[in-house]
Amino acid sequence: MNFLVDHDVYFMTVLFLRQEGHDVITAKELSMHEAGDADLLSTAKTLDRIFMSRDKDFGALVFLHAVTSPGVIFLRVTPLEVDQVHGELRRLLREQTEGTLKKSYCVVESHRYRIRQLPYKQTPTEEEPEN
Repeated sequence: MNFLVDHDVYFMTVLFLRQEGHDVITAKELSMHEAGDADLLSTAKTLDRIFMSRDKDFGALVFLHAVTSPGVIFLRVTPLEVDQVHGELRRLLREQTEGTLKKSYCVVESHRYRIRQLPYKQTPTEEEPEN
């Protein structure tokens, strides 16, 4: 799977994802370590990458402010729980498809993960004119 990882994600998680065979780009590698949250989501969408962060503000962006997103994985992790969270993250990435994750907001904790489908705006078709 392809990920854009926020600057707040532990480097050991970036290494873990790469060792699992995933394609990971960090915000720092894109010189976006000081970019705003909406810009990070926009870049992830443009690059067709699932966004991963430890910042819970992304949930508000995608659900309350309807910022278009490529899928978000929120890691609820402390340094003492990294191994357990990596285990749940591995389980999530094995049990769910990339297509599903690109339409979801996922919360990964040390003992479980949760998935919620992202809201999306349907564009009008020729049969359904815009009001």
